[in-house]
Amino acid sequence: MNTDFAPDRSPLRSWLPGFLALGVIWGSSFLFIKVGVGELHPLHLTLYRVATGATTLLVVLAVLRDRLPREPRVWAHLLVVAAFGVAIPFTLFGFGEQRVESMLAGIWNATTPLIVLPLAVLVFRTERLTVRRAVGLGLGFLGVLVVLGVWEGVGGSHFTGQLMCLGAAAGYGVAIPYQKKFLAGTAYSGLSLSAAQLLVATAQLAVVAPLVAGAPPAPTGLSLPVLGSVLALGALGTGLAFVINMRNIRLAGASTASTVTYLIPVFAVLVGAVVLGERMTWHQPVGALVVLIGVAVAQGMFRSRRPVPVVGTPAVPAAEPVARR
Repeated sequence: MNTDFAPDRSPLRSWLPGFLALGVIWGSSFLFIKVGVGELHPLHLTLYRVATGATTLLVVLAVLRDRLPREPRVWAHLLVVAAFGVAIPFTLFGFGEQRVESMLAGIWNATTPLIVLPLAVLVFRTERLTVRRAVGLGLGFLGVLVVLGVWEGVGGSHFTGQLMCLGAAAGYGVAIPYQKKFLAGTAYSGLSLSAAQLLVATAQLAVVAPLVAGAPPAPTGLSLPVLGSVLALGALGTGLAFVINMRNIRLAGASTASTVTYLIPVFAVLVGAVVLGERMTWHQPVGALVVLIGVAVAQGMFRSRRPVPVVGTPAVPAAEPVARR
């Protein structure tokens, strides 16, 4: 469904608390991933969190008396979106956070819009490349090099972990324009498509995870911090966050709601530093700032513009993508 929300003339206080809450929830997701992979294989962590998220959205669907898609064509497209937008990136972030700090994973998540744009222009033909967008991409690429610290040389476990996180962002970069091209015009709500997407991803992971990582451990055998992390990632980060984001879009408009992209790495860094005592080298926050400036330039945040239509997806406005954690 094209959820063409025109923002209500709502005061700042009506949507700002939810906006900040969303930044905290998604920014904290990288902390929960870090805790989860301490005991769980990344594939098992992804399976549990996606299954929890799917269950949460199915409950919301039932409460709102909405329904899942019924067209086989839609489910065929959801196979692709679920793989590249959920199963692969969630798992890659898990593998990445076995090697890098949670705050650094949050920074790499912010590169998603820079990957979405060239794919949308060159592969899916859903966007046009303008001078402004090209400049934004150039700045973003420069920021990526600064975050990587390429002048220090490449290689090692830490560098590999960063590439895995970048690969996760690339997965979102494929899923977002694909979904915009093939699912934007369907008659189903964003909630319906999101729940179906998580169901498909759960089925995919239920097949792959045992083959690669063995049978997943029983939830009763997990420690309380890991169990809490799984529940937070699934029920909170996917279920509640989706509802909050859709409310933000309705009250503040798609353009304003999408700027939560800039809060996610900030909260990821703060939570990682305060809770886990993580530290970064100087070039990582500097590079992150350059990346965010590049994203802002590419998305036209420095000029006035009219609200744009949003395609309902789990926390990802189609015209201005926000990567899920």
